[in-house]
This record gives sequence, C-alpha cells and structure tokens, in this order.
Amino acid sequence: MKLIQFVENETTRLGVWTEQGILDVEAAVGQAPDTVGAAVPITMRQALEGGSQAIEALRTWTDRAMASENAAEFVRAEAGLTFAPCISEPGKLICIGLNYRKHAEETNMPIPAFPILFNKFSNALAAHGEDIPLPRSTNKVDYEAELAIVIGKTAKYVSKEEALEYVFGYCAANDLSARDLQTRTSQWLAGKSCDKFAPIGPYVVTKEEAGDPNALSITCTVNGEVRQSSNTSDMIFDCAELVSYVSQCMTLSPGDIILTGTPEGVVFGYPPEKQLYLQPGDVVTVEIERLGALTNRIVSE
Repeated sequence: MKLIQFVENETTRLGVWTEQGILDVEAAVGQAPDTVGAAVPITMRQALEGGSQAIEALRTWTDRAMASENAAEFVRAEAGLTFAPCISEPGKLICIGLNYRKHAEETNMPIPAFPILFNKFSNALAAHGEDIPLPRSTNKVDYEAELAIVIGKTAKYVSKEEALEYVFGYCAANDLSARDLQTRTSQWLAGKSCDKFAPIGPYVVTKEEAGDPNALSITCTVNGEVRQSSNTSDMIFDCAELVSYVSQCMTLSPGDIILTGTPEGVVFGYPPEKQLYLQPGDVVTVEIERLGALTNRIVSE
C-alpha cells in the first residue's frame, strides 16, 4: 500500500493511494458502523503502531470503500492535495553518511568500516510540494537523493537476518546539506539540520509493496536535468545491516526514520570550478523505483 498524509482544514489526515485517487480514510470509516470500522487505523500513527493487523485491516477497508456506491465521496484528487510529510512525528531521524561506494569515491573519502551515523531533527521535515528556504547562513546547499526506512516495530539488538521484520515501509527523501556549514567542524550537524532540510514522501510504501529495498533505481533531477542516477544495490551497508547496526546503538521505535545515504552526483563531488549549488527557483525531484517522486522548489528565505 501507498500511504500519504495530507492537510485539510488545518488537520493532517491519512490517505491511501488508489488508481481512482487518494482515499480519505477517516471520511470513509466515518460512514461505517463502529463494528466494521473499529480496527481500521485512521491516522498514520495508528497505522505505524498497529502493525501488520492494522495494515491488513486498512487494505481490506480500502477495497471495500472503493467498491461502494458512494466511493466518490471519500476520494480526493491527488493533484489538488496539500501534502504533509508522510511521517510527521518521528522520534528519531537518523542519517547514514558515505553509504554508496561511488559517492565515497567521488568525495575522495575512504570506504567506511562501519555505518557513519548523524542526525536531523523534526524541524528539518518537509512535505512533497513544499518550498524549501535557503538559509541566509549558507551559499552552498546541496541535494542528496536517499531511500528512507520507516521503522514499524520497537527494535533493540536485532540481527541482520531479522532486521527487515521491524520495517514498516520506505519512502523517498532528500538529505539537503549546507556544505560550508557541514565542513566547518568534524561534526556534520550544523549543515544537515537547517529548517526543512529533510523533505520526505510523497508516500510511505509498505515493505510488501516496495519489494527488495536493496535493488531500487534512484535518481535526482534539478530543473529536469539528471544529477544523480544509481541503484540502492550500490549501498555499502544494505537496509538490513543498517537497521541492525542502529538497533545496537539505540532503541528504534515505530515511526523512526533512517536515511540510508546518497549515491554519486552531488555538487560537493564536483571539482571546485564546476560546483553550482542550489539557487532560488530550482526545482529538485528525487525519484525512487516503486516509491514515487518527491519534488520541492528552492526559494529565498
């Protein structure tokens, strides 16, 4: 399933992508007797915490609602929606540095022996279609197309073999980075945690529909020009290794997000004379196979 969050009347609502449009889950469940709709999650948080039973209930309910005579009452045109970040309240937003072989090579960095962890905060979240302001404190903002893992079950000390059982789904992300702020010190936080520097979405795709997360094409375009084109198979540490490793360091909870690193093609990897960082008016799209396309426009702060 493809799940989204959208804003209507200043309220964030859960939607399910269908070929006819986006099903407003709460509106559809509200028309059913409580005995029918009680187990169906009507918020993203309920879906995350309800596990496989909640997703199966939501899938069954979606099929039933879309087959009903009044289905049109619950369906919204995707083009007219105001998207919210597909996960709006992650307890943790963990990022992995230098996790693609060719990206490490282009930046002249050694292949890491262990995953490099850093973090962003909730202020960095942004939605598909949302404008991203360039901070006044930097003039070197870079794009980074990334696959994001959304955790679905509490995970602590899990093995690589069982790690993907703790995953809820996946989404596209853009790990925007202010390179001049990032490289001032050995800690990257300043350049990674600016407001709206972690667009995610447009959908969270459940792991069953996403398929193998380690074999997905991933691209980034700026104003329609392809800047990054790779495959998650180039990751140094695959998704199972990342979930397992992070769970050895800290407890992962439903709704936590792991950004898995970016492939080659970022501005920072170009020779200095060819580095052209993002400017107001640029439109950046991150597209991942099966997960959809995440688009944001860069604007002046």
